[in-house]
Formats: sequence, structure tokens, C-alpha cells
Amino acid sequence: MKRKDGIIDLLVVGGGTAGIVGAKTAARLGADTVLVESARTGGDCLWTGCVPSKTLLSAASKAVAERSLGGSGTAFAEVRARILEAIAAIEPDDSPASLEAVGASVVTGTVRFTAPGEADIDGKTIRFRQALIATGSAPLVPPIPGLDEAPMVTSETVWDLVELPHRLVIIGGGPIACELGQAFARLGSTVVMLVRSEILPKEDRDAATIVGASLQKDGVEIVEGVETESVSTSHDDGRSRSTIHTGDGRAFDADVILVATGRKARTEGLGLEHVGVECDDAGHVVVDAAMRTSNPRIWAAGDVTPHPDFTHLAGVYASTAASNAVLGVHRSVSTIVPRVTFTSPEVAAVGPTTADGKDQTTSTIQHAQTDRAVTEEQTSGFTRLVIGKGGRILGGTIVGPRAGESLAELTLAVHQKLTTRNLSGVTHPYPTYNDALWNAAIADARTALDSPLVRTAMTGLVKFNRWRNRRS
Repeated sequence: MKRKDGIIDLLVVGGGTAGIVGAKTAARLGADTVLVESARTGGDCLWTGCVPSKTLLSAASKAVAERSLGGSGTAFAEVRARILEAIAAIEPDDSPASLEAVGASVVTGTVRFTAPGEADIDGKTIRFRQALIATGSAPLVPPIPGLDEAPMVTSETVWDLVELPHRLVIIGGGPIACELGQAFARLGSTVVMLVRSEILPKEDRDAATIVGASLQKDGVEIVEGVETESVSTSHDDGRSRSTIHTGDGRAFDADVILVATGRKARTEGLGLEHVGVECDDAGHVVVDAAMRTSNPRIWAAGDVTPHPDFTHLAGVYASTAASNAVLGVHRSVSTIVPRVTFTSPEVAAVGPTTADGKDQTTSTIQHAQTDRAVTEEQTSGFTRLVIGKGGRILGGTIVGPRAGESLAELTLAVHQKLTTRNLSGVTHPYPTYNDALWNAAIADARTALDSPLVRTAMTGLVKFNRWRNRRS
């Protein structure tokens, strides 16, 4: 509901995770809030990202388990049905009704900023005091000759497939490519990944090696260090078949091509030039540490900004942006960002994953030394801490089953600036995968006992206590 002057407190543009969280935050604080979404609330996470992809991964894992017991796996139609069921179960949390229940208004339409404090929604002018841009991002499709004529899908349209691809070629090697590549291979597709550099380039190389070996075990052919130069497509019997040509002269046949080469911010047509909102060279809306844009009355959060494209980050940052906007405060967002790639095994990381060679060291526990991993025959992973001066925990990597859950403790340790002594002093339940995190902290804390000065002091203390006991 607008105030008598007809000016709303916060205009939220976009109904994905950032928009929903931002709108709910502002409304709960008592601000007159209007969220405008051009299609459906829920965004990529609900409809084409987190929810369907993790359901697909779960179904693929169960298919592997069924085949190991002599079964035939899982039919693709059943997988698609499970995905739709998961979306339907979660959708109410992101629905317009959930927004209206906390006091926000939801409008279907397309927003274009027209002047300071004003925007056009499908021909109707709306006035606002503050605005939050949360339009997200879209898959980036590279200009490869012939690709537009091929049977091509992205992370958004792959869910439209009604049949399991017999031959799937994936262009890309990041988290999306690895997750979907492994899932489709486990479901029965022949999968080839064409990677420009190396898989999971932002992760610890030991972690990427383990994931690569796991993908290959599931039947994925990984071709690293290649450029996709062109695609040729033929149409026979109503079916399209493509051949992908690489720069080293090789060719790979595909029934479907999945392009997973990154994403681009959705800013086109917003009219940002009319309100002085700056974008970087990649098209992201530039924000400061408080999520404010170059226009002090406009904020941004989620994939539309230069920050990493994570759902959890979109929500947290949008909440900060919205509260800053409607309360007039200037809280900064945390730069400690956990991330998880949900392959099997998972790769979870936060902060630096390698030591800088100066004042940093690492402490690594292989999961072959972790009893829970041994009992479950999942010993290929590891837990690695990156440690700074005074034993402070700066970051690290965990590779293994449910690594994302174990990462929460590590993220808290980094956020609270804990040391390995702090972490090693906390009793952990046994046996769990978190034993590896605990033991990595213990291993580093024990190194302090190996220094000549400390060993001399400890030896002296033992001798003194021995002498005291003899006298008592």
C-alpha cells in the first residue's frame, strides 16, 4: 500500500532470491514495498537452478545405487516428475502470496527507470524513494559459428528436454558443467566435456583432480585445454545431430549440446542511464560494500552485481541492501563467501584455498585417515585448512560426501577469526566427516609444541611437577 503522497518506500525490480528476500526484509521493517517481476517469482534458483539441479543429482545418485543392486536405474520421465514435484513443494515459499503475507505488494510487469525517483511499469509511472535492482543473470552463449543452428540448451533450458540425450557434449568446465555432466552420465548419457582451460578453475587443484577422476569413473570424457571453434548440424528423420569441432582438429558428435560458459547480468532495457547507475565492462551493476550503486537512492543485489552468483549470497546481500535502504543505515556485507560444487564428491570451500607462501601455511587431513570416511568407503577426499599468523584460520577446502554441511563450521571459524587452537579445543562427535576438520586444526595446533622454546618450557614443567609430586 502506498502512502498518501503516492511514493513507495522501496521498489524492488526482480522476483528471484535477491528480490524476494529484499522485499520481505523491507516489508517486515514497515516499509511500503512493491516488487515487480516480469515472469514468475522464484527466479533461477527455484525454476532452473538450485532446486531442479540438486533434484537431478539426487535422482542420478539413486540410479547408480539401483544399478549396483542389479536394477535398471531410473527412467528419465521419473526424473522429470521428481523435479517438478520438488519445485511444486518449494514454490509456495517464493510465491506472491508469501510476499503479500508480510506486507509487500507484487506486480507483474517490466520496469524501466525513467527519471530520478521514477520508473515505468508497462506504461504506468511509479514513484519511489529507494529502489533495489535484483534482476539476476542469464546464461552466456558464446558466438561459436553454427551453434545457433544446433540442438543447444543452457542451464535454463536443459529442463525442457523430454528425452535423455544419448550423446551430450558440454561446453564448459565450471560447477554447472561438472554437476550436470556427472548427473547425465549417471542417468545413462554418453557425456563429453570440452573445457577451455581446466575443470573447476577456481578450486584447489587437488580437489579438482578428485572430482575429475570421479566424473571419469562415471563415464564422462573430459577434454581440457581446447577451444570450441565451430559446430555443424545435420537434420535426418526429424532429428538433429551436431558435430563440434575443436581447435586441435578433433570432432565430437552430439545429439544435444549443453553450453555452460558463464552468465551475464540482466540489465538490458532497465534504463539505468536515466538514473545514473553505473555498470562495469561485463555489464554488472557496480555496488559498494553496502550494496549501494552510483545512485545513492538505488541499490542492487544478486547475480546482477559483480559478486559471485550464489543463491545464499543473493539473499544475504539483498537483506543488507534492503535494510540499508529503508532504515538509512550503511551496513557493509561480509566478504567471507562459502561455496559448494555438488558433484560426487562435493567440493566445499571458503576464503583462500592455498597458502600464499609468506605468512600462511596449510594443514591437510586425507579422508583415508578419517574413520567415518573409511567406514563408508569414501576415502578419496580431504580437508585442508589455510592458516595465517597466530594460527588464525583463513579458509580452506573440504572434498567428500556432504562437504557443504561440514563447510558451515569452517565458515564460522573464518568469520569469527578463530584459531586452530580454538577449533581443536571444541569436542566433536565421533565418527563424523567433521573429524577431519578437527584433526586438521589439532595437527596445526600441535606444531606449536614442536618449537624448541615450547618444548624446553614443557620439559621444565614436567620436571617441576615430578619434583613436586615426590615432595607431596
